[in-house]
Amino acid sequence: MKKYLLTVIAFVIGAVCAEAQTLNVCNDRVTYSFPAVEMNEAEVTADGNIVIMGRIFTQEEMKNVWVDTRVLDDNTVVVTYNDVEADVVIAGNIAHYVNATVSGSKVNIVQSDEVDDTVGEITYLLTGNSSDGSFTANGSYKSTLRLEGLDLVCTDGAAIEIKNGKRLKVSIAEGTENTLGDDASGSQKGCLSCTGHIEFVGKGILNISGAKSHAIYAKEYVTMKNCTINVRASVKDGVNCNQYFSLNSGILNLEGIGDDGIQVSYKDSENREEEDTGAFLMSGGQINVTVTADAAKAIKCEGDMTLTGGKITASVSGGGVWDSEKLKTKGASCLSADGNIHIDGITLVLNATGSGGKGINTDGTLTVASGDISIGTTGGIFAYVNGKTYDNYTGNTDNLDSDQKSSAKGIKADGNITINGGSINVVTTGNGSEGIESKSEFTINSGTIVAYTNDDALNSGSHLYINGGDITVVATNNDGIDSNGNLYIQGGTVRAFGARSPECGLDANEEEGYSVFFTGGNILAVGGSNSTPSSSQSTQAYIIGSGSVSAGRTIAIKNGNEVLVSFVVPENYTASSSGFPGGGNSGSILVSCPDIQSGGSYTLLNGTSSSSVTARTTGGGGMGGRF
Repeated sequence: MKKYLLTVIAFVIGAVCAEAQTLNVCNDRVTYSFPAVEMNEAEVTADGNIVIMGRIFTQEEMKNVWVDTRVLDDNTVVVTYNDVEADVVIAGNIAHYVNATVSGSKVNIVQSDEVDDTVGEITYLLTGNSSDGSFTANGSYKSTLRLEGLDLVCTDGAAIEIKNGKRLKVSIAEGTENTLGDDASGSQKGCLSCTGHIEFVGKGILNISGAKSHAIYAKEYVTMKNCTINVRASVKDGVNCNQYFSLNSGILNLEGIGDDGIQVSYKDSENREEEDTGAFLMSGGQINVTVTADAAKAIKCEGDMTLTGGKITASVSGGGVWDSEKLKTKGASCLSADGNIHIDGITLVLNATGSGGKGINTDGTLTVASGDISIGTTGGIFAYVNGKTYDNYTGNTDNLDSDQKSSAKGIKADGNITINGGSINVVTTGNGSEGIESKSEFTINSGTIVAYTNDDALNSGSHLYINGGDITVVATNNDGIDSNGNLYIQGGTVRAFGARSPECGLDANEEEGYSVFFTGGNILAVGGSNSTPSSSQSTQAYIIGSGSVSAGRTIAIKNGNEVLVSFVVPENYTASSSGFPGGGNSGSILVSCPDIQSGGSYTLLNGTSSSSVTARTTGGGGMGGRF
């Protein structure tokens, strides 16, 4: 028998070398494809088995052998789905390292632990379609999964499950559209699930739905470059990963999400490795995400969020919830970080429509260096009062602590907010909704800020510093700028419109002994009242007048015929909502600029009306000139 097998092998080798380039050995829909140049290495063992390139075949397995001209690249495994069946072809040079089994259209791969740098990375190419198929791979070395026109739905688990703690590169072939789906049954964590980390690359399209849990799950990090991924639906998160998420380029669309659009967590709560940061990083590309779940987040990370390029368009429409374990209310957010948020050069279009919803929410600090930020919220206050929840609470909130209520806000940070540039536009319309709030210090050094709000437009829990920038804020039911510490205006242009008295255009926490300080900048403050400086540390003079202000008017200060400073009231400013109904009630008009000198007499212009005013650096309890 051994002599017979040697004769057969010699014949096959001759055929391969003379007429073809490949010897194929097939067993249960798994084919091993050996190149002709390696066939001289074939041998027969003492027990009658045949060894080709390190792979041992029994005599029974050698009954289905043929030769052809096809050449399969080294380190390649091709999986072709054909509805209820699947075929696997394994390159001969890795035949010794890859074991495949096929049951119908379910393919299971076991990659030997002997695979390392000497063997090289193995690429698994998946193509074809199946309505009841899957691909499962196990191993301990990095690998590549290449999708080339794959349409794969699994009815009892993950469509693709990689049980490998190393890096998985998912290459989505250019010019191809690929679709993955799973079923509500099974115990899978994701339709595409990996116990290692996933790097999405390529210029093709991947459509994916998660009917059981997440659409994409990785126990470690996820990165994206060039490709387009469409999450069509997901019972839980669209993308759930640990360590970090990074988007360099490409497009990620997420819709039909039952929880968070993207959630990034720490892999380990203690003794974390350097890369286990829980961070969300974006330097380019686009993310478009729509979430409708209560208290859900379009993008959520346990670490820092760093946004330096690209564009995010996010919409959350879920309401608030009461967390009975942590004993606090929670609202939905477009962007949410447990760490710090840094924005530099990205475009953000964020909308929150539910009760207590927020555009940007961070437990740490927020820094804006540059970028274009547009935020809108329409929800009111979510509150937990006497064991009941209220989606749009309109009662007295003075007796509720911060854990019992969640107000809608454009931007909220528990730590400091620092704005060094960029453009920020915030509109909030729901009851009690605020524009930009820092629970600590708030500093504006440059940039353009426009905020139209129901409650405070700008709010700081401590001191608020305006050193530069161009700021226009309008609050229909509270203060334009509200500082719970001192309010320092040292440069820039400030237009602040508040509601009727006792609300203000500018409000420092005078009840606690704080004040406003003017040392620079062009300032217009309109409201039922305005805080005025009470210390000699305030060196820039100002004037106080009173009257009714309406949209489109020009308010200016003249010294003789010279206009020292001029402001145009915003077109969508509504006087009746800010304390001057029908021109019947006068409010406070405060103007300051570097050219005003204390003790000087000036003319305050309000549209076509004018009045004589005297400048001062402190005090100013009276209204000054009236119109």
